[in-house]
Amino acid sequence: MVATSKVSARGTRAIVFWVAACLVLVLDQTTKLAVRSVLRVGERQTLIPGVLDLLYVKNDGAAFSLGRGAGPLFVLIAAAVVCVAFAYVWREDVPLSLVLPIACVAGGGVGNMVDRLCAGYVTDFLATSFVDFPVFNVADIFITCGVVVAFVLWVRWDKEREAAEAGSEVN
Repeated sequence: MVATSKVSARGTRAIVFWVAACLVLVLDQTTKLAVRSVLRVGERQTLIPGVLDLLYVKNDGAAFSLGRGAGPLFVLIAAAVVCVAFAYVWREDVPLSLVLPIACVAGGGVGNMVDRLCAGYVTDFLATSFVDFPVFNVADIFITCGVVVAFVLWVRWDKEREAAEAGSEVN
């Protein structure tokens, strides 16, 4: 019975991981397609006055345009991150609340990887107008928020796991 529940939990984590990652990928690619269809490169359009603009930028680097021209390396890194993320979710008995942000990181990574493979650059289009900040996209949001949330949840989960193990050793 224990083996069956472990397989079932593993399968559930895998399904949640891939469904969430695919949803992030679809949302990312849909927004990029929409921006490319309505704006020309360098064109700016106000989205939320004084807060957020649409600004279509072709980014051949990584975050904040660092590593310009290293697209193939970023494709390999994204592929490795997705593989490691899924292997972790598959092998470790992590809670679903932790699987979701990990899947968001993977889905965002694949979204930017698809851009690099298909176009040679990443489509960035969200520009803050209240502060000077690099232009970013939906994938970047999911990657950044996913990493932060996954870290916080992992620390909490790890402390709970350690406390449970310490309690079982005392008994």
